[in-house]
Amino acid sequence: MVHDSVRAIRWENDQLVLLDQRLLPSEYTEITYQTVNDVADAIRDMVVRGAPAIGITAAFGIVIAARQRYQDNPESWKQSIETDLEYLAASRPTAVNLFWAIDHMRACFANIDSDPVASLLAEAKKIHDEDIAANKAMGDFGASLIQPGSAVLTHCNAGALATGGYGTALGVIRSAYGQDKLQQVYADETRPWLQGARLTAWELLQDQIPVTLIAEGAASWLMKQGKVQWIIVGSDRIAANGDVANKIGTYQLAVSARHHGVRFMVAAPTSTVDMDMSNGDLIPIESRDSNELLQCGGQAMAAPGASAWNPVFDVTPAELVDAIVTERGIVERPNAEKMLAMMQNA
Repeated sequence: MVHDSVRAIRWENDQLVLLDQRLLPSEYTEITYQTVNDVADAIRDMVVRGAPAIGITAAFGIVIAARQRYQDNPESWKQSIETDLEYLAASRPTAVNLFWAIDHMRACFANIDSDPVASLLAEAKKIHDEDIAANKAMGDFGASLIQPGSAVLTHCNAGALATGGYGTALGVIRSAYGQDKLQQVYADETRPWLQGARLTAWELLQDQIPVTLIAEGAASWLMKQGKVQWIIVGSDRIAANGDVANKIGTYQLAVSARHHGVRFMVAAPTSTVDMDMSNGDLIPIESRDSNELLQCGGQAMAAPGASAWNPVFDVTPAELVDAIVTERGIVERPNAEKMLAMMQNA
């Protein structure tokens, strides 16, 4: 059985269509986008989220921008589109795939003097297709590390919803489950947006993969009971030394995993690796509105007058990571030398 039915990004009838992930699992709604500013706002407002999905969405957004700019003024569209690229770049500062996609698409149109839309659309579709292929490759690489009868815990959502399809961390889980290696899959709730409860649980169930939800605070006790052998997460940016930025709560999982002898895997495409960022201390960490913590569904959850600190990512040092899995293979016990060797293995 193929456990791969979920797609959150589509190009249809010359328009970008996104699954609104803010409404899952209670409502399945797709939104069509016709302007680049609306695409950037969709990224900022979490209609689409997950570093690879953000990059793919940005690539399609640039197609929309180029189409409009070329129609407005064929002579100066390359100059005027820079405003659109800047607006896109400001939407989510931590996800390196966003900047990778912008730089890649800018390089593609650098030498185009005629109507750029067909060429840029072909490139955006290629980025999308290559991401799915990369996810399937890393899924198989990651599954090779997992022993039959294992249980795994994942955090946030690093699945088809966060990528072009198949997923990174959930891609490993899909491949391992398809190989009959997994006895149990646990998912953290992942507060405050509840991506684990709303998205990961929904996505796995769409593909008939059983999942058990736990509160964040239960993860260490789960490990203490010996009920999980691997923590598997994705990443929004990986530094050159193997430090990993991912959804807030990942770092504490890695610390607890090391204490309990549970192995820790990061699955991410090479487009997530930022070789210009020497270590994780330099990775910009996005903070979001305090109301995401103080409220839930628009209803106050905290005592009036309480303040909130709401970083949405943290950085796990490389020494707490047992394996980084990309479409190029596995880097065990990552460091700067091993990361460089992997990135040069084109």
